[in-house]
Amino acid sequence: MDKNAIHIRMMTADDFDAVVRIDKKVLNVSRPDYYTAKFEKLFKSVDYLPTSLVAEDDAGTVVGFVMGELFMGEYGIFKQEATLDTIGIDPDYQQRGIGKLLIKEFLNYCRRVGVKKLNTLVNLDDSKMIHFFNKNAFTPSKTVNLECNL
Repeated sequence: MDKNAIHIRMMTADDFDAVVRIDKKVLNVSRPDYYTAKFEKLFKSVDYLPTSLVAEDDAGTVVGFVMGELFMGEYGIFKQEATLDTIGIDPDYQQRGIGKLLIKEFLNYCRRVGVKKLNTLVNLDDSKMIHFFNKNAFTPSKTVNLECNL
């Protein structure tokens, strides 16, 4: 596939089915409730700027996506940090540079709107994702995510 045949654009509410489809192909489980909540926050909340992107092939089919949040902050005060919380590439289109293109465009968009730091979380056991993010300008942060099983 020619990388030039991939078009990156802002995600819209109409992309819901494509995102759920890709996520199911990647994880082998359907999570429509998860994405319903995410899409409501992204497209109905006034506290978040749209930051999510999709990748389309030359036929207009969504083949990948990246989702993040840019919180406006209390009292409309802009925070200079954003999060990247979900990325998915259709398995039939993986290893073609689409994830890299999505991350590049996501980073560029965040820079344009004034973001200075982008955070993401990766499971410590997921060496493929850690490697992917390392190759795309992410480095380990100085904070540690702690948890408590209840």
